[in-house]
Amino acid sequence: MPSNGDQNKMHATSRSLPIALLRAREKVMAPIRQMLHDAGVTEQQWRVLRVLEEEGAVDATEIARSACLLMPSLTRILQHLEGEGLCTRRSDPKDRRRMIVEITRSGKSLIRDNGPVAKEIFARLEDEFGADKMDQLLDLLNELVKDPAR
Repeated sequence: MPSNGDQNKMHATSRSLPIALLRAREKVMAPIRQMLHDAGVTEQQWRVLRVLEEEGAVDATEIARSACLLMPSLTRILQHLEGEGLCTRRSDPKDRRRMIVEITRSGKSLIRDNGPVAKEIFARLEDEFGADKMDQLLDLLNELVKDPAR
């Protein structure tokens, strides 16, 4: 029977999920950061543009959820992206409190121009890790964060 000390002992950092996720994030993001720097956008701006490119015209709350951003941060990001001509914002005609955001041609061009580099980075990771393991990892991570209410 384990002693109380064993029950209260934390996992080694090599088996800590938060630390493992941070290490994995750094492994994935390190090569992407250079691409984003060259493109003149931040990680958060890139995520917003990717969501807009994928979803089309969408309300800000959905962007925040999909891009993993808090609304105050998203508001600042959207102001910047709109100022750069990468997205547009307008009030929802059905509910003036909602803001509808859409990517512009310039925003789509930025995504399209950097898509090959992003795909190459992902392909290198997939080659190193294995396609089946990458699919399994993505499935497991999506399962971990799935909202049971959805």
